[in-house]
Amino acid sequence: MKRTHALAEALFVTFLWSTSYVLIKLGLKELNPITFAAYRYLLGSLALILFVFRLYGIRQVRITSKQVLWFIFLGFTGYFIAQGLQFVGLYYLPAITVTFILNLTPVFVVVLSTIFLREVPSFIQLLGIIFVLLGVRVFFIGSTLIFNEALGIVVTLISGIGWATYMVLMRHYLRKNQENVIGLTAWSMTLGSLMLFGAAIFSGNLTMPSHRGWIIILFLSVVNTALAFVLWNHPLKTLKAYEQSILQNTMLIQITLLAYVFLKETLTLYKIVGMSMVFCGVLLVQLYPAIREGKVGNLSNNLKPQ
Repeated sequence: MKRTHALAEALFVTFLWSTSYVLIKLGLKELNPITFAAYRYLLGSLALILFVFRLYGIRQVRITSKQVLWFIFLGFTGYFIAQGLQFVGLYYLPAITVTFILNLTPVFVVVLSTIFLREVPSFIQLLGIIFVLLGVRVFFIGSTLIFNEALGIVVTLISGIGWATYMVLMRHYLRKNQENVIGLTAWSMTLGSLMLFGAAIFSGNLTMPSHRGWIIILFLSVVNTALAFVLWNHPLKTLKAYEQSILQNTMLIQITLLAYVFLKETLTLYKIVGMSMVFCGVLLVQLYPAIREGKVGNLSNNLKPQ
């Protein structure tokens, strides 16, 4: 049941993040990528810090020097590198190309998890991950992937590596410490957002958004950042980093279906086959631990009417 709750929590976050791409594209029409990211994560971290102080009281908040080091590492990899460079990638490349590149991130997570966490996917799970990646490739057959901006490709790849590093670091920390996830997310996001804000000031391109821009930033900050990152980090207490990372590939399915329903975009045969392969691969990765432990049968019995 604990694992089921963790999976549901992480999947809900992927839905929230699936709604971000259109909003980010709209925001990038009036703000440069680093400034946009800086505003988003600075406001998101502010909301979290205010919530932490409200929840525990300012006098009850204690931070050790060891925790500060972890906050810096997490802030640098998860926000300054992963999120900041993703915005830069979207500035140089079409969203569809950035999406394709970032769907390779689970490969980095598997490698880093194996080396640093000693959490190695089983053979069945590895087949599931490979099936997901093949599904991604099939999905994009017939799509126009533009790779003419070398800088955009490099920064997007580095963004994916930064995110993989963040997830492995967060998993390592949470499985060894009974840390409050809200506080951990708040402080690491604060340091990361300050790095982004410093980069925006240093670039000399710090500008004020329009009223519509502020509405977009505010929504992304509170819902898709503050709330989403807390809900995303919490399941890492239960799920292995590569198990949770592969769930982000379901965003491919969610974004496509949202576009089909609300934007009337067409579904090609390649997209349908690719999405089916991604779904089956993700399902294989997530169900194998339960099958191995004999919990699937128990779960189905619990679902029968009494």
